[in-house]
Amino acid sequence: MGQAVAGTCYIKVDGSQLVITGGVEAPISKVKRETIRPGYFKEEDVTPFVKVDAIKTPGLDLAKITTNTNMTVTAEFKDGGVYVLSGAYLVDDATVNGDDAKLTLKFEGINGDWQ
Repeated sequence: MGQAVAGTCYIKVDGSQLVITGGVEAPISKVKRETIRPGYFKEEDVTPFVKVDAIKTPGLDLAKITTNTNMTVTAEFKDGGVYVLSGAYLVDDATVNGDDAKLTLKFEGINGDWQ
């Protein structure tokens, strides 16, 4: 018997829901390990993030998204997993495509937790 593990996701930025097209990403680990030599590794912190492809809809508060530096971004996945990014701010280039109104947004923050 199969289980739904992917599909519809929901993204909220400070309580405002975004219309998304898919492509939601969040880290599953707080550290990145790299082998130096078999049996020995180094560990680096991973910056918490949420990356999403959204649609620029009427009423979307772009000023808030692009200028606020202390947002809460919540990603609810089809499998029931929820990733909460706190102290979030927009990074990288935020652009909109005129052909399909698609926004690619990447938020980084102070803390990211799976619930």
